[in-house]
Amino acid sequence: MKDNILTYTPRRNDRLIQCVAADGMVRVALIDGTELVREARRVHGLSRVATAALGRQLMMTAIMAADLKGEHDLVSTIIKGDGPAGSMICTGNSHIEVKGSVTNGDVELPPNEQGKLNVSGFVGHEGKLSVVSDLGLKEPYVGLCNLVSGEIAIDFANYYAASLQRPALVYLGVRERAESGEVRAAVGVFAEPLPGCPDEVIDRLQAKSGEISRFSERLDAGELPEDLLESVFGEFGLTIVGEREPLYRCDCSRERIERALLSTGRAELTGMIEEDHGAEVTCRFCDKLYQFSEEDLRALIDAATAGEDEDE
Repeated sequence: MKDNILTYTPRRNDRLIQCVAADGMVRVALIDGTELVREARRVHGLSRVATAALGRQLMMTAIMAADLKGEHDLVSTIIKGDGPAGSMICTGNSHIEVKGSVTNGDVELPPNEQGKLNVSGFVGHEGKLSVVSDLGLKEPYVGLCNLVSGEIAIDFANYYAASLQRPALVYLGVRERAESGEVRAAVGVFAEPLPGCPDEVIDRLQAKSGEISRFSERLDAGELPEDLLESVFGEFGLTIVGEREPLYRCDCSRERIERALLSTGRAELTGMIEEDHGAEVTCRFCDKLYQFSEEDLRALIDAATAGEDEDE
């Protein structure tokens, strides 16, 4: 009987820990996003390299979402490189509920020259990284920079330096089983010196990148996130100021899809009726299928027409 027991990896709650260090001159965030990345892989049926790429982006989006204040605030990160991945889009809200999608998530690539997952080859070495912050104002704020590596962590660090003029240390790591692609550990670190931080502290922070690069391996080995933080940032006088649980959660609904269909206009809806006798819409973030019959589409056309009549 013992030989028939399947390997089981227990679920643990993800954690996003926010800290300050160096007498308040540095802010640090660490995310244990293991379950977050596992759920993204399950929902989308991702390849190993796509899991690593989208997982990194999801964790960074969660870190950025943790800074949102308003109930309906959103932050979206969009990566469009020249690799086979296509477009990668992640969105997070102020509750640190994040979701993501990648155009070609089933594509697999051979390992790179170092024998690691070829994330940069999947994403591409040229393209754009956009960050869209919707804070309930008339127009969202859009930050944009060029991709510099396709490894994602380096690209986000470049975004902070080039677009926001704020130096930051960014690490994003996803560790998987070579045979099955199962996510063993996923962790991200963001450390940002605040205005007025001494150059000596900034230099010491940058020197920690080598130690931080082992965090996914150490988390997989059973170390706690607090131990990881203390081992690297403890010398700066680290203080934990908050802890929250990030989740992979899609907030799509039939009503949202109806609004999207309405936005296409009456001519497009009429074409769906005449040519396809209905419509099927799949949510790009959770792969849920929404079906609309001819009668459903006619009802949407009637609603759109009524709305136009009221505006006249």
